[in-house]
Amino acid sequence: MSQEQQQTQWMIYGANGYTGELIAREAVKRGLTPLLAGRSLNKVTPLAKELGLKAVGFSLDDVATASQQIQGMSLVLNCAGPFSATAEPMMKACIAASAHYLDITGEIAVFELAQSLDDQARSAGIVLCPGVGFDVIPTDCVAASLKAALPDATHLALGFDSRSGFSPGTAKTSVEGLAQGGKVRRDGKIVTVPLAYEVRNIDFGDGAKDAMTIPWGDVSTAYHSTGIPNIEVFIPGSPRMINGAKRANYIRPILGFNWVQKLIKARIEKTVTGPDEATRARMPTFVWGEATNARGEKKTARIRTANGYSLTITGSLAVVEHLISNTTTGGAYTPSKLVGADLVSRLPESSELVIS
Repeated sequence: MSQEQQQTQWMIYGANGYTGELIAREAVKRGLTPLLAGRSLNKVTPLAKELGLKAVGFSLDDVATASQQIQGMSLVLNCAGPFSATAEPMMKACIAASAHYLDITGEIAVFELAQSLDDQARSAGIVLCPGVGFDVIPTDCVAASLKAALPDATHLALGFDSRSGFSPGTAKTSVEGLAQGGKVRRDGKIVTVPLAYEVRNIDFGDGAKDAMTIPWGDVSTAYHSTGIPNIEVFIPGSPRMINGAKRANYIRPILGFNWVQKLIKARIEKTVTGPDEATRARMPTFVWGEATNARGEKKTARIRTANGYSLTITGSLAVVEHLISNTTTGGAYTPSKLVGADLVSRLPESSELVIS
């Protein structure tokens, strides 16, 4: 750890959550000393005491108050989902406090929000870079690498094959996503489509499997990284899973009701715990991408990475360390634009990124 890193003050907000805690523990192993924060000081304090760190508690209900709490921080890593509720007030608080903003979201709306605040971030001299975890480092780096390999690409398909379970935060975000339907990018614009809008057979790197489109963050970020106007994101699914997603289109309006969302999320809070270290260690992820140009020429990329949650730990800290060690022009970024398309290849357990 450099002297500069040792002196820099930065914050993990949502440190008491599943992923926030994992990141905090790894940060301490690296000699970093983040300030741990969350809505409830009582929930953050036990972890802070165990790790020998300081803790603070504050809500995001008032941007001015939140901004006061993060004064003096060089950056905030927001791990408190669902980010549909926390990203906007924390981004605005970071702009007011001149602190870089990072988070581990995969939510399309959050990525678009960051882009809409680009001018404000530039004026404040701070970086807004959501998605510095598994959502969306691997796929964003694949997208940028494919753009370099096929500069005139007009269509981009991305996807990943991961068998790891959900954390509570990811599960809650998925429930919100079901209510909003599928998303793809067509001619540069994000459009709503049915869930499992397209089904195709894809070899993500672990054998060919049927796969369906999902409303993943790259529908936003890959466009800002590459300028490719047509983008879809896929995950593999069994026939039962794909048919279930298609049937969910009929009840999607009901899923959007506030009381239904609260009921499902309360159930998740009681029943979902997130994968343990042993489970994460034996479940790598296979990431795939395909770029096509107007002449039908095609480039395909594949890379194997660590489990999604493990990659979120190392990926987010890689971006934290990058910002601590480098001077960066303010504005809204994607991970590949901020750190480079080789970021995923440099993370632990990643294979070489192969393009054919």
